[in-house]
Amino acid sequence: MAPTERDLELAVRAYWQTKDKQRDAALAIASTAEGTAKAVRGGGHFNPVVNLIGRFFTDAGYPVESIRAGRKGSTLPGFYRPSKAWDLVVVHRSVLVAAIELKALGGPSFGNNFNNRVEEALGNAVDLSRANLAKLCGEESPWTGYFFIMEDHVGSEQPISRPQEGVFPAEPAWYDASYQDRFSVTGKRFLDEGLYDAVCYLVSSPEAPRPVQPSRHLDWRHFSAAIQARINYLGNLGYP
Repeated sequence: MAPTERDLELAVRAYWQTKDKQRDAALAIASTAEGTAKAVRGGGHFNPVVNLIGRFFTDAGYPVESIRAGRKGSTLPGFYRPSKAWDLVVVHRSVLVAAIELKALGGPSFGNNFNNRVEEALGNAVDLSRANLAKLCGEESPWTGYFFIMEDHVGSEQPISRPQEGVFPAEPAWYDASYQDRFSVTGKRFLDEGLYDAVCYLVSSPEAPRPVQPSRHLDWRHFSAAIQARINYLGNLGYP
C-alpha cells in the first residue's frame, strides 16, 4: 500500500523529534554552532521522510539497494559542475528513476535563507536537466522532485509589505506575502516551468508537527500521484 497522509504526518513528527535530539546533543558537547544550524548540521533529520518516499518504490518492486541517500551513494553528474549529491536518488538498471531534494527552512532568520533555498533549487534542477541533455544520466530522462518543510513561525507567517527593490519594482505577487505565501508562489512556478516534476510543500513546527499544506498543487496527494505516475510510466517500459 502506498504511503498515506497519516504516514506523512508520522514522518514529519519524527523529523522534528530527530532535530530536537541533535540540538540537545550539540548543546551537551558545547557546540559553537548557532541556532537551528546545530540540528541541521547533525544530519539524518530527513531520514524518516527518505524512508517514507522510498516506500513508493520498494512497494512497486524496486530493490532496497536502488534507494540511495547520503553523499556517497546519491551523487549524480552535473553539467555546470562535476557532480551534485542529491538527498534521495533511485537508480535501477541504468535508469535514474527519481532524484529528490529534501529541504527545510526554519527560524528565526527567513529572509536570506529563503533566497538561498530558491537559488539552490533552481541551480540543481537546471544542472541536472542539462546533464541529461548531455546524456550523462542513464537510459531514460530523470524524474525530479522537491520536498520542502517551512517552519510555522512568527517570522514565516507575517506578511512582508514591501519586498526589497532595486532598479525596477518587484512583481506584485510578492507584496504583502509572508515567506509561507512566497513559497506557494515559488513552488507552483517550479512546476509550471518544468524545473521539477513534483513539489511537496508543508508548513509545520516542533510544537505543532502535524503538517499544514498551504497549496493544493503542492500537497501530498499531488506529490504522491506524480511519483505513482513515474512508477507506472517506467513499469510500462519493463521496470523494475
